[in-house]
Amino acid sequence: MKILNILKGIKWSLLTLMLIVTTVWAVLAIYFGDSHTGILQTAIAAVVGCFGLATLVSLGFTQWRKRFLVGYAILFVLIVSGWWFAVQPSNDRQWQADLATLPFATVEGDFVTVHNIRNIDYRSEFDYSTAYYDKTFDLNALKGIDLFAVYWMGPAIAHTILSFNFGEKGHLAVSIEARKEQGEGYSTIKGFFRQYELTYIVADERHPPKENARRLFLEYIKEINELHEKPAFYNTLLDNCTTAIWVNTRVNPTHLPFSWKILLSGYLPEYIYESGGLNTKIPFEQLQQQAYINVAAKIFDKSPEFSQGIRATIDKP
Repeated sequence: MKILNILKGIKWSLLTLMLIVTTVWAVLAIYFGDSHTGILQTAIAAVVGCFGLATLVSLGFTQWRKRFLVGYAILFVLIVSGWWFAVQPSNDRQWQADLATLPFATVEGDFVTVHNIRNIDYRSEFDYSTAYYDKTFDLNALKGIDLFAVYWMGPAIAHTILSFNFGEKGHLAVSIEARKEQGEGYSTIKGFFRQYELTYIVADERHPPKENARRLFLEYIKEINELHEKPAFYNTLLDNCTTAIWVNTRVNPTHLPFSWKILLSGYLPEYIYESGGLNTKIPFEQLQQQAYINVAAKIFDKSPEFSQGIRATIDKP
């Protein structure tokens, strides 16, 4: 009898949790809508929230429980199929100036010409001049890949950037980001609800085996060209600056297994270190301190030797 009561308690607890989670999700999905929130969306979101609350209360009343649960299930299916999947990504919005131009590439044998490489002169965060150029890279000159981790919310969360090292031909950095419209800020919560398109920012900078680096670079080029032709949504958890890197690295047979440290992107460098992808001759904390480039980046900000300058200390054994 006690076991049955325990199982029944677990059942109703799970049902209650499911109702709370799905109601919150449905309310936010409707409220955020297709990039912009209007009065009608707010009103519909409020109605859905009230119905979800009423369904939650109905669990305590046998005579109403089934009717409300059936009604809620129908409503939720309609929201998912008629609203959620109706929101489609687009390349035609009023984008922020630094995100307005999409890169793309043409591949001819071992030569890849990347178009619209971004070169921005930042005077402050919101005061800058945009410029773009094209450059051809020889895949045979690709020496390796550098990983940059920009910590912005404690030690667990970082924005990760890959930079492809072409030796004397320079470095090509690729940052996977949420593409924002004019006047739009970044919100972690909104990133779950099809609010941002996904974009690969290709810029100059202001080791895996060579064959792996080549495959990964070409996988990036493929994704860049696909997004140029067909937009896709950014997702805070599933398709962001770090998870997208891991997905792209799966073209290599020796790619890293999935780990929770990929979701908590600040721990990605440590995970790569533990997997033998970084210099393990020194402790990770020492390597991390040695790889701190903020000071050097400020010193070489306007220098044509920027890439060499920021590596001058971290390249030392």
